[in-house]
Amino acid sequence: MRVPPTWVRRILLAPLVIVAALVMLVLTPVWLLVAIALTSLVPGRFRLPRVLWLVTVYLLWDAALVIVLFVLWIASGFGWALRSPAFVRAHYRVGAAALRLLFRVFGGVLRLEIVTTAGEGESFEQMLEPGVPLVVASRHGGPGDSFILIHTLLNSAHREPRIVLKDTLQWDPAIDVLLSRIPASFITPTGFGKQVAGGGSRVEQSIAALAEGLDPDDALVIFPEGGQVSARRRQSRIERFRATGRADLAERAEGLRHVMPPQPGGVHAALATAAGADMVFIGHTGLDQLITIGDIWRELPMDKRITMRAWRVAAAEIPEDRDAQAEWLFSWFERIDAWIDAERAASAAES
Repeated sequence: MRVPPTWVRRILLAPLVIVAALVMLVLTPVWLLVAIALTSLVPGRFRLPRVLWLVTVYLLWDAALVIVLFVLWIASGFGWALRSPAFVRAHYRVGAAALRLLFRVFGGVLRLEIVTTAGEGESFEQMLEPGVPLVVASRHGGPGDSFILIHTLLNSAHREPRIVLKDTLQWDPAIDVLLSRIPASFITPTGFGKQVAGGGSRVEQSIAALAEGLDPDDALVIFPEGGQVSARRRQSRIERFRATGRADLAERAEGLRHVMPPQPGGVHAALATAAGADMVFIGHTGLDQLITIGDIWRELPMDKRITMRAWRVAAAEIPEDRDAQAEWLFSWFERIDAWIDAERAASAAES
């Protein structure tokens, strides 16, 4: 569904989420009693009350964030100083606090545990700590994975992330407003060929612009898969590789089990612009089998352990040639795919 114009999102969607949050809050005693009464008819451990409570919490969170952002807009001189370094930092602090609160509530209700790992002798947070600009390439799997990564970067690694994400997230007023005021790029993933014109080229240009001027506290976050894993997307990506003369990558893509074949154009655009930036790859597993709404509903409460793994590659070790870099990126996603296999096997052995 096409995202409406900015004025519609600001004048209609933002106030609407505040009204919806107030309605849900006022009606809390009613829907809670109804949900409890229907619990015996709905299988699971209080699934319906949990879902309604989380919907209410998210609406209140979204509405409160919209109000705080409106106050910041007024404080900036009705937008006059909104792009100044001080107000950009203020928006990062607001985002960090908001995510801490959201994860505290959702983690408790859904019973989620997040475990982070890295190389020997170095913690996950140390691998991401400030000091050198980073380009962070994460796999895309399961609901909320981007939230988890940004929460980790802001609140554990103390980085200021620049985020590349789908334009459909602009339907959420709080996310839309907040990310329009910090370095971020809403894109429509359409493929990354070698053509000069076309959707892929425009996306690469957006990513390159976002990578300009990365400082030692920044981390550009990109999801090279371009979307959740699905058989249709996987086949489309394989066919696209063949169409662009990359039969070798198409063959390797057919061997991936848990991740999508990565699109190399966006990563190349980021690294070519952010000269001297290290690369960090993020793999995670735990929620990646939750694809549909039905999957999520059946798993409530989730009682899941989400494992995140980081690998860091120094700038000097990253290939500069586009084709060599595409091969290198593929090899890393093959490594992430194998790591997920091992993690799932270990989890199955424990249960």
